[in-house]
Amino acid sequence: MNKLGNALYEIHHMDMLAAKDQWVNRLHPLVKLVLTIVFLTVTMSFQKYDLTGLLRMGIYPIVLFIVGEISFRDSIRRLRIVLPLVCFVGLFNPIFDRQVIGYIGTVPLTAGMLSMVTLMIKGIYSVLAAYLLIATTSIEKICYALRLLHIPAILVTQVLLTYRYVTVLLEEANRMTQAYSLRAPNQKGVHFKVWGTLAGQLLLRSMDRANEVYESMTLRGYRGEFYYTAKEPCKAKDWLYLGVWLALFAVLKVTG
Repeated sequence: MNKLGNALYEIHHMDMLAAKDQWVNRLHPLVKLVLTIVFLTVTMSFQKYDLTGLLRMGIYPIVLFIVGEISFRDSIRRLRIVLPLVCFVGLFNPIFDRQVIGYIGTVPLTAGMLSMVTLMIKGIYSVLAAYLLIATTSIEKICYALRLLHIPAILVTQVLLTYRYVTVLLEEANRMTQAYSLRAPNQKGVHFKVWGTLAGQLLLRSMDRANEVYESMTLRGYRGEFYYTAKEPCKAKDWLYLGVWLALFAVLKVTG
């Protein structure tokens, strides 16, 4: 499977995860979105040297991995490109903050090292929280929750269409590269002389498909606002789930 085919597979696999009939998947999307936002806010509010308090916040992603029956190994594999970039942010902290605050055996522990680890953990938690939200909630339900928070419809529509129809672009690109490889079986990759031609063809095909999609949407009554099929009121279990986690976040923050 080539890179484009692998990207399509990963997108479809994420949709399958969100469509699973798990208890956490059936929770109201607004509750899960609010909890993700609160978790990120509380995580970022910890001081740069408060490593102990920050580590306690790991209970949220751990519980979601267990309850949602999501493979941690597969998740790390899918995030293998994003996580190193996030960790790279605090890599230079030990250079600028060299104050020694303790020793690990005979190795001095500087404040820069501690702040580097804290910053990396904050980034990892943020990526995992966003990933778990997508893995347990479909994009339609997330957009429905965004509208409940009064996010402008045009922004929500852009998010929904970008996520949904990026697969259309990938499928067109995959089809073109497969056709090219069949005409040049002994060649690795696409020759640079035809990059411009293929890019132009991809643009034209994308514009045609975009026009077809828009016409289909207008024929089905689209007038700038989607009518989400995920509309449902918050139930008692949703409020209980939200209240328990908010109380736990408050305790972890105060005791941290």
